[in-house]
Amino acid sequence: MKTVILCGGKGRRLEHETEYRPKPLIEIGGRPILWHIMKIYSHQGFKDFILCLGYRGNMIKEYFLNLEEMVNDFSLDLRRNKISHHSDKGGLDGKVDFIDTGLDSMTGARIARIRKYLGEEENFFVTYGDAVADIDLEALYEYHKKSGKTGTITAVKPPYKFGLVEVEGGLVKKFDEKPDMKDLVNGGYMVFNKGLFDYLSEDKSCIFEQEPLKTLAKENQLAVYEHKGFWKCMDTQKEADELNAIYERGAPWEIWQ
Repeated sequence: MKTVILCGGKGRRLEHETEYRPKPLIEIGGRPILWHIMKIYSHQGFKDFILCLGYRGNMIKEYFLNLEEMVNDFSLDLRRNKISHHSDKGGLDGKVDFIDTGLDSMTGARIARIRKYLGEEENFFVTYGDAVADIDLEALYEYHKKSGKTGTITAVKPPYKFGLVEVEGGLVKKFDEKPDMKDLVNGGYMVFNKGLFDYLSEDKSCIFEQEPLKTLAKENQLAVYEHKGFWKCMDTQKEADELNAIYERGAPWEIWQ
């Protein structure tokens, strides 16, 4: 079963970082967040990836082409141009298709443009290159199949970005430091069948989160799988710093440890 990862955006909220590298290569614990996301999938047996590339996609290609040298100690025999690795810390297993889906393409167009690489399987995962979770992907997939719907999104309750103040009679009664939201948001770990392509266009202006998902919801073709465990996205520098701090304490998404 294929896993489609959207890796082509410019990450404008992290512009001082993404000026020099694509958002999926921003490091958490010394490795790109994309590596962590792929590890979540590969550890659970989903090892066939399609990376939808765009902005600085060549850097993502270069990272994986040199992955063994990037993460391991090694010796280089300059005369023979031969490399000997001293360790095996790559940690990724599987097959990756690197597909250029356009520099300025929106998310819906990127998915539409990789259709021919999906092969014969009816269902496939879709996710973004900026969020990690301790999600049970097999449970998500089974839930999707039982739903009989075109797609299933994972819903999560992230914490508010700001603390809440409880007020009574013009006085502060309580501070609630960044409680979890009461409402659900799309956590980005999704499953679809090929019926999704009836809602997409290869036109670069097609935004997956707008007309396609809204129409699927209106037609009762979008199921919801609620994930109550750890989830966190990296949309700002502050969130990148928070993820690195969490990593230092022990990353909950590292289910392979």
